[in-house]
Amino acid sequence: MQLGMLLRYAGEAGGPNTDLVLEAEKLGYASVWQGESYGIDSVSPIAWTLARTSRIKAGTGIMQIPARTPACAAMTAMTLAAMSNGRFLLGLGPSGPQVIEGWHGVAYGKPLQRTREYIAVLRKIFAREASLEYASEHYQIPYQGPGASGLGKPLKSIMKPNTEIRIYTAAIAPAGLRLSGEVADGVQPIFMSPEKAAVVTKPVLEGMAAAGRPATLKDFDITPFVRVSMGDDLEKCRDALRPELALYIGGMGAKEKNFYNDYAKRLGFEEAAGKIQDAFLAGRRNDAMAAVPDRLIDEVSLVGSADRIRARLQDWKAVAKDNSVGTILLSGANSEVLRVAAEAVA
Repeated sequence: MQLGMLLRYAGEAGGPNTDLVLEAEKLGYASVWQGESYGIDSVSPIAWTLARTSRIKAGTGIMQIPARTPACAAMTAMTLAAMSNGRFLLGLGPSGPQVIEGWHGVAYGKPLQRTREYIAVLRKIFAREASLEYASEHYQIPYQGPGASGLGKPLKSIMKPNTEIRIYTAAIAPAGLRLSGEVADGVQPIFMSPEKAAVVTKPVLEGMAAAGRPATLKDFDITPFVRVSMGDDLEKCRDALRPELALYIGGMGAKEKNFYNDYAKRLGFEEAAGKIQDAFLAGRRNDAMAAVPDRLIDEVSLVGSADRIRARLQDWKAVAKDNSVGTILLSGANSEVLRVAAEAVA
């Protein structure tokens, strides 16, 4: 099992915490990732990070699909891969309708179909076997629709990727996980329980089988986000993680359509998921946080003393033996946590 970390850069002066990334690189961490919502983009901090490191890989976790044309994403990926000697990882996701329609001002569409089509276009561009032509529900290349000049023609990238560019998707719903198994090289669940790894791996393997791919996780990288809060006061450490879990399970989506709430239910926390959502949507944020079970926090996070975290990492290593997890991405880690985790998985 490999270790990675999530950047928590939010646009501060001076750029991402390069010292922390360099410490992770020194400790042998495999990768560092940056997300985006509706503030900073994911690409700029990753370019910054790749320029200041020499071994660690760096990826967009995730780059919002509707915010960029497939060709734009392909150009970005090929350029960063070339500039970093192949250390760039391409993480993609449809994001959500609140952001895509409310921020980018474009139709959310059908997220799974859009993702499938988007990755198909990327693969064609990367392969350079022919000039790019693609016609589907979301993308028509060359464009021939309303307002077209009629001058567009199929083109082949003048840049040849100097390495294979691995594509990751963000998914937790069964359909999204199956799609990852069909078309991607890895998947990033926003949280995961090692005891219930099949909630993630089963749909991924189903997707592989449906696509005619070898149904094995050997070369497929499952990279869950794992939140960390280390300290001697276990309750204080748990409390530090409650707000984010309550936000996702309770407030990320409508009552009838919240993928994170549904995911918590599939992990076995159906009653708690309902209470968290009811409280959060009623504006009772403190009640929503209080409703997050200790057991859920303990299952999907690393909390408590250094010894407790070391012991919990052995559970993650156990499920990694059958490739049910390939890399765990630590969220909220400082240099001390990075070192403790590295020693534990060595």
